[in-house]
Amino acid sequence: MMMFRFSLYGFLKNQTYFEPFLILAFLEKDLSFFQIGILIGFREVCINIFEIPSGAVADLYGRRRSMIFSFLAYIASFLVFGLSASFAALFLAMFAFALGDSFRTGTHKAMIFEWLRIQGRESERTRVYGFTRSWSKIGSAVSVVIASAFIFTGARYSDIFLLAVIPYALNIVNFMGYPTELEGSRAADTKIPGVWGHLKDSMRMAFTDKPLRGILVESMSYEGTYKVAKDYIQPVIQQAALGLALLATWQQNQRVAILMGAVYFVLHLLSSFASRGGHRLVASTGSEEAAAKSLWGATALVYATLAWGLWTGWLSVVIAGFVALAVLQNFWRPVLISRIDAHSTPEAGATILSVETQAKSILAMVLAPLIGLCVDAFGLVGVGVVATLLTLPFALTSLGGTRERAVHQP
Repeated sequence: MMMFRFSLYGFLKNQTYFEPFLILAFLEKDLSFFQIGILIGFREVCINIFEIPSGAVADLYGRRRSMIFSFLAYIASFLVFGLSASFAALFLAMFAFALGDSFRTGTHKAMIFEWLRIQGRESERTRVYGFTRSWSKIGSAVSVVIASAFIFTGARYSDIFLLAVIPYALNIVNFMGYPTELEGSRAADTKIPGVWGHLKDSMRMAFTDKPLRGILVESMSYEGTYKVAKDYIQPVIQQAALGLALLATWQQNQRVAILMGAVYFVLHLLSSFASRGGHRLVASTGSEEAAAKSLWGATALVYATLAWGLWTGWLSVVIAGFVALAVLQNFWRPVLISRIDAHSTPEAGATILSVETQAKSILAMVLAPLIGLCVDAFGLVGVGVVATLLTLPFALTSLGGTRERAVHQP
């Protein structure tokens, strides 16, 4: 029964119908790309602020309560996003969305692992988590189809925020069926000085251990850049849909819905396969470090191709480039997590991952307004140029390291 509930959580959580149309929904509200960047940057600031306190709340008041609060915050944000076009109100919506993200991330995984401990099935962590994650990916693919069909019927882009209220409310009902023992210890004996001391020790490890520090810097650049750049596929698909002769008989939003749905459906399916194939890349390259270096080179090349495609107006190349970036990021993520785990202690692992999450959010909150300003000034080509400039140094360093090893190879 709990496997069903865990899988249902992932499926419903990923009914984010607005995801493929987020930028278009903001443009529909007459926001500039710079204003959109400011909103995204504000979201990342809030996530950073609440990341650590949210964990303390889950410990003190229970994980299930934390998850319910998270989804209530999400629902509040969806209602404001869907019903308001005021720039000031959208900040409130982003604040609520950030609260939802902060109180959700990591909490549900802890509940799954707690259930496995109670059941005496700790050895099944990888299999069980992989199974529930696969249902999250299926949810993403299904949500794209539903969202595209909804827009095709004539709905506004903003309306899909309201549609997302339904599955998120159903997930709250789902949480109410979780057994109380999954709340955790409720940490009545948790002392603030002890938590603070553990945090300081973990932070010291993150910044004084040279290999670990380097990995965190890599994550900041790779994940932060991708997090901001990925949604700019939406105006590109919009342009491509309006110029596609095959869809000429449909209305403007219907064309966008058809092409957007097709591209994101393929993107999610390929990403699902890639996330399962990270270990194969490691095996073929010989190590996590070698796999990361090859991914840096491939990613910089794709961003450069993206910039060239946007400059020349070759939109099919640009769309393929964004899909390729999603695939590469899903190879990158498991390799990154493995590298972090190899350079940190089990006791500090969760906190180090929290530091990694905050690091990429710091770059994203700076980069989002910057890229938005570049797009307003120079067009979408600004996305490709800025992303290439940020990833190229890491790619060249990786290439240099590979050549140096080849020279010293006996």
